[in-house]
Amino acid sequence: MSGRMKLGLVRHGVTAWNIAGRIQGATDIPLSAEGERQALLLADRLRREPATWDGIVSSDLMRARRTAELIAERLELPLVSDAMLRERGFGEAEGTTEDERVARWGADWRGRVPGQESDAQVRARGLAFVEGFASSHPGQSWLVVTHGSFLAQLLQALDSGVDDSRIANLSLTILEREDGGWVPTLHNCTAHLGMA
Repeated sequence: MSGRMKLGLVRHGVTAWNIAGRIQGATDIPLSAEGERQALLLADRLRREPATWDGIVSSDLMRARRTAELIAERLELPLVSDAMLRERGFGEAEGTTEDERVARWGADWRGRVPGQESDAQVRARGLAFVEGFASSHPGQSWLVVTHGSFLAQLLQALDSGVDDSRIANLSLTILEREDGGWVPTLHNCTAHLGMA
């Protein structure tokens, strides 16, 4: 184990709502069979790579938890859940398609949906998780299985300097702690999904 903390940020595998273009948020949607296949492809990639991981921490929502379970089982890693890793609550937008959101709230719907968690709230929650987890696991390397909007806001909050506009399902982003900040060594990588 090296002295430098490392986080492997993973977005959960695809769900039926992902395919249908429905926003999930805090709604607890299961992982699809395709999402399970994607999780195993990432696990196989990680098994072939020289980097080692100390464990996996996952959102407690079932699509992320199941993704993490499949990877943990294949890599024989301990798995813990943390509700701080849940997806942003999208309020009244949950379950709707883009067309439905635009029809109801307009093209700039992201700022108009009642009951949704704000960018600032998601960033604060993400930072609180990272700082707490880093202080309790110094020098360790952990996979963090969570959600797309949460990851985009977390990457902004950490001032990582990477493009956060579209985090792909089952993508891997690796950040290393360096001089008090987080430096990306891999971002939004889905090379493993072509390894079927």
